[in-house]
Amino acid sequence: MSIRVLIADDESLMRSGLRLLLGAATDIDVIAEAVDGVEAIDLARRLSPDLVLMDIRMPRLDGLEAAQTLLSEPEHPQVLMLTAFGTDDFIHRALQSGAAGYILKDTPPEELINAVRAAADGTRTLSATALATLMSSRPAASAPSVDPLANLSTREREIAEAVAQGMTNAQVARSLFVSTATVKTHLARIFDKLEVTSRVQLALLVNARR
Repeated sequence: MSIRVLIADDESLMRSGLRLLLGAATDIDVIAEAVDGVEAIDLARRLSPDLVLMDIRMPRLDGLEAAQTLLSEPEHPQVLMLTAFGTDDFIHRALQSGAAGYILKDTPPEELINAVRAAADGTRTLSATALATLMSSRPAASAPSVDPLANLSTREREIAEAVAQGMTNAQVARSLFVSTATVKTHLARIFDKLEVTSRVQLALLVNARR
C-alpha cells in the first residue's frame, strides 16, 4: 500500500520538485499540496494523509506551529520537517512537538525518500547535518566511567553506531548486508538495553562516549 503524502511548502517550485521526486517512488503517493501551515492543517484533517512533509518558514502559520497543532490531535499523520534551516532551536522544537524527523533541503534524493518511508513507519529520522547541529549544541560533559554500550552485542554496537551517524534502517541494512526487519529487531533490543525511546536519544548516547 502506498504512503499517502501531503506536501506543505510556500514555494511552488519546491512543491513541484518534491512532487516529481516522491512520485518517482512506487510506494509513495503525493495526494495534495499546501502553501502554508493553515492550509496544511485543513488538508491534513480532510484527507488524512499518512505523512505531512512540512516546511518551517511559511506565511500565516509556520510549519513548527502547524506540526504541533496536528500532532496534538488524537488521529494525526506523521510529520517530517523539511527545511533549509538547521539551527538547534528549530530542531529541538520540532522534536519536542513529536515530529518524526528533521531533514534539510540539501539532503540527497534517495535519503529523502528513505526518510519519508521511515517517518511514515514511525521511525524518527534526522539528517546527518541536523544530528551534528544537535550534538554541537549540547554542553560538554565528562566521559562516563562505564561504557553505556558495554552490554550490547557486536552486531548491536554496529547498528547503534550506524544510527548515530544518521543512517536510516534501510541504509544500515545495506551496509551490514542484513534485512531491514533484522535491523528493526536489533534496534528494539538496543532501545530496551540502553533504556532509550528514540533514535535521537540513542545517537546522543553513542556520541557522548566519543
